[in-house]
Amino acid sequence: MAGTNSTQKSARDMVLSLGLILLAAGVIWLFSPHDESEPDLQRVDYRVDLLTARRAASYPVAAPEGLPEEWKPTSVRYRGKDFESWHLGYRAPDGQYVAVEQSTEKPVVFIEDATQGAEKTGTTQQIDGRTWTRYEGDHYDALVHEDPEGSTTVVTGTASFDQLTRMAEALRVEPAAPASG
Repeated sequence: MAGTNSTQKSARDMVLSLGLILLAAGVIWLFSPHDESEPDLQRVDYRVDLLTARRAASYPVAAPEGLPEEWKPTSVRYRGKDFESWHLGYRAPDGQYVAVEQSTEKPVVFIEDATQGAEKTGTTQQIDGRTWTRYEGDHYDALVHEDPEGSTTVVTGTASFDQLTRMAEALRVEPAAPASG
């Protein structure tokens, strides 16, 4: 009988210890700071990358002009060896992601990758005299323009079609300004 009482006491002590540990963890969690806001993404200055891409690419490289300050550029890259691929990522005013992607890669492959598998809808819209085709997907939606000269421009992201259209409307493809000297 002495063994049974000792076993019950050990089990009770373990349960009490576990309860105290959980209580202490709860108090620590309660008083520790919880920052549930989205991280502050750093604004990138893409001017040098844009000039480089415009000088190197065989197609007119697009970048937005005239967007309000609330549109925050967050990522940029130009990879000449990877089908002259241009990427410019933005955080839209509503917190959604919008990216401008351009490349000379085969359109079907490039669009699949840039839109993360979005499907062509057949719906088109005219923006600044260019025809853009809508794509809808589980992750990203997109507006796609296939240039007859061999490049493809994709405006894609988690943003609404209104925001994607706003970005497409802001795109300008002027070549880099000549250096003054």
